[in-house]
Amino acid sequence: QVQLVESGGGLVQAGGSLRLSCTASGGIFSANAMGWYRQAPGKQRELVAAITSGGSTIYADSVKGRFTISRDNAKKTVHLQMNSLKPEDTAAYYCKMGPTYFGMDYWGKGTLVTVSS
Repeated sequence: QVQLVESGGGLVQAGGSLRLSCTASGGIFSANAMGWYRQAPGKQRELVAAITSGGSTIYADSVKGRFTISRDNAKKTVHLQMNSLKPEDTAAYYCKMGPTYFGMDYWGKGTLVTVSS
């Protein structure tokens, strides 16, 4: 049973930084892609950043140059460093593992990020 637990959210002023972490239990962390998604009130969930098992990364255009995703396979943790935060970054941020070898996606429960102007 895979479980993902996010942490690091909070309230920050525009221009500030936050570092989100997601720690996995169960599953084979190192073999799977990991991603960060976000969902703002009234909007669909969207991909923020993802990192493959080999370390390749992709970013949403809206966060390129400001956010950095990284992973620590030994600690089964993926991080999202968020700099130069904007009010429009306000959302619940979710961690995802997958798709796995069997085509499964696993989600955390989310952590809230609020950026004040």
